[in-house]
Amino acid sequence: MDSGTDGFLPPPECPVFEPTWAEFRDPLDYIAKIRPIAEKSGICKIRPPPDWQPPFAVEVDNFRFTPRIQRLNELEAETRVKLNYLDQIAKFWEFQGSSLKIPNVERRILDLYSLSKIVVEEGGYEAICKDRRWARVAQRLKYPPGKNIGSLLRSHYERIIYPYEMFQSGANLVQCNTHSFDSEEKDREYNKPHSIPLRQSLQPSKFSSYSHRAKWRQADPVPTEEDIKKNPELKKLQIYGAGPKMMGLGLMAKDKTLQKKDKEGIICPHAITMKEEPSGDGKVMFTLPKEDLNYNLESCTKMTMQLRKNHCSAQFIDSYVCRMCFQGDEDDKLLLCDGCDDNYHIFCLSPPLPEIPRGVWRCPKCIMAECKRPPEAFGFEQATQEYTLQSFGEMADSFKADYFNMPVHMVPTELVEKEFWRLVSSIEEDVTVEYGADIHSKEFGSGFPVANSKGNLSPEEEEYATSGWNLNVMPVLDRSVLCHINADISGMKVPWLYVGMVFSAFCWHIEDHWSYSINYLHWGEPKTWYGVPSLAAEHLEEVMKRLTPELFDSQPDLLHQLVTLMNPNTLMSHGVPVVRTNQCAGEFVITFPRAYHSGFNQGYNFAEAVNFCTADWLPAGRQCIEHYRRLRRYCVFSHEELICKMAAFPEKLDLSMAVAVHKEMFIMVQEERRLRKALLEKYIWIEHPQGITEAEREAFELLPDDERQCIKCKTTCFLSALACYDCPDGLVCLSHINDLCKCSSSRQYLRYRYTLDELPNMLHKLKVRAESFDSWANKVRVALEVEDGQKCSFEELRALESEARERRFPNSELLQRLKNCLNEAEACVSQVLRLVSGQKARVETLQLTLTELQVLLEQMGSLPCAMHQIWDVKGVLEQVEAYQADARKALASLSPSLGLLRSLLERGQQLGVEVPEVHQLQQLMEQTQWLDEVKQALAPSAQRGSLVIMQELLVTGTKVASSPSVDKARAELQELVTIAECWEEKAHFCLKDRQKHSPATLEAIIREAENIPVYLPNIQALKDALTKAQAWIADVDEIQNGDHYPCLDDLEGLVAVGRDLPVGLEELRQLELQVLTAHSWREKASKTFLKKNSFYTLLEVLCPCVDASSDGNRQSRWMEKELGLCISDTELLGLSAQNLRDPGSVIVAFKEGEQKEKEGILQLRRTNSAKPSPLASSTTAASATSTCVCGQVPAGVGALQCDLCQEWFHGRCVSVPRLLGSQRPSLTSSPLLAWWEWDTKFLCPLCMRSRRPRLETILALLVALQRLPVRLPEGEALQCLTERAICWQGRARQFLASEDVTALMGQLAEVRQQLQAEPRLEELPTQLSASAFDSLRGGSSKDMPKVQGLLENRDRMTCLEEVALAQDPNLELLSSLLPQLSGPVLELSEETRAPLEELMLEGDLLEVTLDENYSIWQLLQAGQPPDLKRIRTLLELEKPEHQRSRTRVRALEKRQRQQRKVDLGRKSKDLQEELEAKKARSSGVKPEEQEFVEETEHENTFLTLKGCSSILKGNPNSLQQNDLGPMTSFPSLTPLLHLSYPQHQVL
Repeated sequence: MDSGTDGFLPPPECPVFEPTWAEFRDPLDYIAKIRPIAEKSGICKIRPPPDWQPPFAVEVDNFRFTPRIQRLNELEAETRVKLNYLDQIAKFWEFQGSSLKIPNVERRILDLYSLSKIVVEEGGYEAICKDRRWARVAQRLKYPPGKNIGSLLRSHYERIIYPYEMFQSGANLVQCNTHSFDSEEKDREYNKPHSIPLRQSLQPSKFSSYSHRAKWRQADPVPTEEDIKKNPELKKLQIYGAGPKMMGLGLMAKDKTLQKKDKEGIICPHAITMKEEPSGDGKVMFTLPKEDLNYNLESCTKMTMQLRKNHCSAQFIDSYVCRMCFQGDEDDKLLLCDGCDDNYHIFCLSPPLPEIPRGVWRCPKCIMAECKRPPEAFGFEQATQEYTLQSFGEMADSFKADYFNMPVHMVPTELVEKEFWRLVSSIEEDVTVEYGADIHSKEFGSGFPVANSKGNLSPEEEEYATSGWNLNVMPVLDRSVLCHINADISGMKVPWLYVGMVFSAFCWHIEDHWSYSINYLHWGEPKTWYGVPSLAAEHLEEVMKRLTPELFDSQPDLLHQLVTLMNPNTLMSHGVPVVRTNQCAGEFVITFPRAYHSGFNQGYNFAEAVNFCTADWLPAGRQCIEHYRRLRRYCVFSHEELICKMAAFPEKLDLSMAVAVHKEMFIMVQEERRLRKALLEKYIWIEHPQGITEAEREAFELLPDDERQCIKCKTTCFLSALACYDCPDGLVCLSHINDLCKCSSSRQYLRYRYTLDELPNMLHKLKVRAESFDSWANKVRVALEVEDGQKCSFEELRALESEARERRFPNSELLQRLKNCLNEAEACVSQVLRLVSGQKARVETLQLTLTELQVLLEQMGSLPCAMHQIWDVKGVLEQVEAYQADARKALASLSPSLGLLRSLLERGQQLGVEVPEVHQLQQLMEQTQWLDEVKQALAPSAQRGSLVIMQELLVTGTKVASSPSVDKARAELQELVTIAECWEEKAHFCLKDRQKHSPATLEAIIREAENIPVYLPNIQALKDALTKAQAWIADVDEIQNGDHYPCLDDLEGLVAVGRDLPVGLEELRQLELQVLTAHSWREKASKTFLKKNSFYTLLEVLCPCVDASSDGNRQSRWMEKELGLCISDTELLGLSAQNLRDPGSVIVAFKEGEQKEKEGILQLRRTNSAKPSPLASSTTAASATSTCVCGQVPAGVGALQCDLCQEWFHGRCVSVPRLLGSQRPSLTSSPLLAWWEWDTKFLCPLCMRSRRPRLETILALLVALQRLPVRLPEGEALQCLTERAICWQGRARQFLASEDVTALMGQLAEVRQQLQAEPRLEELPTQLSASAFDSLRGGSSKDMPKVQGLLENRDRMTCLEEVALAQDPNLELLSSLLPQLSGPVLELSEETRAPLEELMLEGDLLEVTLDENYSIWQLLQAGQPPDLKRIRTLLELEKPEHQRSRTRVRALEKRQRQQRKVDLGRKSKDLQEELEAKKARSSGVKPEEQEFVEETEHENTFLTLKGCSSILKGNPNSLQQNDLGPMTSFPSLTPLLHLSYPQHQVL
């Protein structure tokens, strides 16, 4: 794509205006304001305020239109002339039987039209050849000199143009009676009424050369050399076809690549071949193919022409004679014309033909007639495809992007502009675009919101629908002339829509009736405009007619058809002033009357345009009608009708409009008088004495326009017209009375709208309306200037202003003066009323100064109207002057009283006027008040004022006017406040600083600050803190020097108080250390006694449980303790917080609690023993009364009875003793069948509340307690518990050392020895399976914990016990041993059993573990049969736990084996690498040494693997088991363990 950037120079820019919101409010006012500037350019651009953005109201989905087709190079006038010339010359050669080919010269197509025109301008062909001026012709065609271009141009002229010029001149014709077209017919052809829908309404003929020029450029196949060889008829001919022998019309070579040169060595240019196409009406059309416009050179060495058909008939030749020589001889040389049947000798033709041509042949006369035929009117074709906005936009954007080979938004506007003017001026490139122009908004909808009854508008749309800049509103505004036309004139009163694409253009034109036009671009790419002012309109028309007379000869009103462009540079070169602008989206472009404008679109966009007319347009509209009359062009509306309609209602006209209408009406009435007078004079006095005797009134406005148009000038008649009774179809205006008809004048009559008497009456009304302003202006001038010395009233001036508003007088300078005077008078009245009303109501209003009051009085006196309020102003002024005298007197006194000052101030405020003395009095009163306040605040007898009050006084003093006394008091107060703030800051620092100060430091600060006569809050807070610190030190001394150690609660309270004090206290550190030590001891004791997650406190555990008598209370307390709702045991003991501080009270309460606990547990045992056993078969959950800790009734298997309280519990809800791996070792051997030594004792969680540590551990805690300088309730309770335990231990040892008990224990030892002497492995019961022996010999690692547990019992074991320990299912083994258990082993007398049971009861109540308790338990167990039910219950409860333990052990062993394999592999790899490294280092070692090294390494590896195994350990025993002495391994099983289990892990 050739940009074509050279040649076009953009014209200067047109004026651009940016109105403010105030200016933008009235469009017609603003346009009138800018008209003096913008009218000089013809067009202007207006940018609305940024916030003015009307919504797009078109229904996009329903908007469908059919665009026009525009071929760009047919738009430009000069280019169209050239194309028309090519059509004519191609037609000439086609009728000659040849095809035209336009040659190329210097690599561009030869401009045949310019060559012909320049030859004519230079004097003609003969003169140029005679003077040898072909080089000058080449120069004027802008060919480079020095290449013999002139000779080549002469050759082309002679071959192509000269024969055509000869035919045009008729030099070779005897006579040429060509048909001439009358000018009237031309007018009828081109002048169309405006009622045709489109402005560019001239549609081209279906067969016009313009509409088919693209086909004209496609050549028919011409005969090639091969065709000539095959056809003998062609081969005979040396010159093919009729016509001159032209070298440029050669045969087309079949191989187009062959090229030859002529004698001068110049390549023969490529020619354009003309193609003959038959049309529907018999005409012949010629098309020029686009591909023939390239610059490729082709062979032109042979001649070419179209073959003709031979239509000659021999029988008719003898009857004709030659039209040149008028001889009929040589019939065989006669040619018959296929157009007119005339005959010509082939030798009489110029130039002569060598023989009879074949095919169609026409004579020179027919060729001349055809070439002289005027071309059909040029217009735009309508496209066949219908578009929506979306489809058209897609097509337009795609076309532009493909043409410029870049995105549409990146194409510069300058590039598009230059390319457009290059394309329209090119005859070589044929670019076609489409333009959706003149689309009726009435049918398709406007782009602006329109107020109608069909749909509701939003508030925003309503605002834009009523805006004057809405193109639907502007033509019908009150001050617009078009509002007086009732019809909706499409395009003038109703907007038209325009949908453009790149290069789509609107040609040079002026608006209908030379009206204004306004165009708004809703959205899309810019629209480029060119404008010419109205003063240069005739100059533009003259230039275009002079440059392209051919177009205007055939189409006189060409510029009214909007189909012709001309390059602005061409117009500017001929002196036509042209401006340009780019209209962007959201901008207006306004064209002024008779301002020619044109332009094109930069791309896809949507615009809307309409016409409007203002008062200043009326003279231009009248001149336009005269112009239309000369051109015989139809009018859109009747100008006379419009003027008369406006004159009929002058009161509705704006004054400026009335003045303009009056002027036009006066001219129109004078012209009408002259025409009617001329009509009467001509017909009565000169030609026909009888004259026109008839006339009738006609309401022309009721007739259609086509029934009242002058048949001569096409003007729409309104005031009068001449008609004929015999010719009713036509009428004429009075300017063309001679052109009506040839009938007698007696048959003609005058049709008129108004009589000559009525027209002056209408004119007079207009004059009154127009001159009403003058009379009004005289009245206003007299009133404002007070010429007679008598002022008018304010109401009279208001009446004059109302009259101007009602009569819609223009906004003149006089009216503005009147409005200013009224506004000034209203302002004065308002001030006076406000002043007077403020005095009466005594309200605070905006006061006037004294100067303003005086100015107001002068202003009211200078106004041109009399105002009675002036006396009120004078009265107020007199009051002010009296007040000033009293105030000055008070100010002159030395010490005025506050009462006098206050009264004067109140009086001054009531004046309503700001008097200077009021301000001075106010200052004096403020000074006096402030000094009194300072004296009272600093008086010695007065109470100290706070620092805030002093600061406020100081701030107030800065606002008081300065005086010597005020300055002195202010300085003293400032010094005092500064000192006070300094001490206040020190106190604040002491209170907030992290590093606390000693009491002595604070006392010194307080002592110094007390000398300041100001109350300081921080100093007072510091004093309070020091007082509290001194009281705290006294409390500490009192506690430390008391008879007993202080309690922990007292110390904690003192520490908390001491930490909050902002005073540094040395005693606080000692107290914090003591409290920390006490807490540490309490925490250690809690870990010793309390179970994990226990809800008992340490004090509750150490104290006896006094509430043990009721089982229901125990159960409820257990549940409440879990919820944290129950009271503590210390409260049940009757110990208050004060009692806990007294050691004696604690001991007494503890002793009483012991007794209550014993009594309660005995009562509870009796109660629970009476309950039915849950294990009995007849017992059900409903009959049982026992309740477990879970809140449910224990019943059936799995229930256990507490040995202390005899209450039943679920085994799964409480901790139960474990039979497996928990047998207690003793000093003697403990066989498995010694069932009385099994751990079957069960204490419920309500009875066993703590861990029950051993007595030795408790004694260690007591030793640590003695070192504490603090008393704890827990310590005293622990001492009581220890004394109770030691007392019980002494009694138990004493009873166990008695003779009876000693004998019983000896018997028990003998039974144990007998059990140890039982048969061994050979005598095992038959019920033992062989798996027991297998387990003993080669058990797996899972059995080792249980075996190892038995090995730790130090005693020898029977063979049965060994097998039982080695066998895997230990629970089944113990179950199998139950039938062998027998008892009682001992016989206990009642004297022995009762003390033992009492001791057992008291021992179980102790929260301490004692060995004597276990011994008594064994004696009591051996003295009764074995409790098989409990043992079975314990075994059943232990089964699930045993299974879970085995599962965990197996999983642990599996993980350890996997980890061991990984470690062994890693270590083996490391050892292998180390061995290889050693081998490499010790390559010189002997073989024996090498073997020793390898053996050593092997042993190390074995030891490493062995060391990886863990030592087998059993399950740790309970606290009681660990305390019974060291444990030893069973010696006989040790080797077996090492062999069977080489790699056991820690369990």
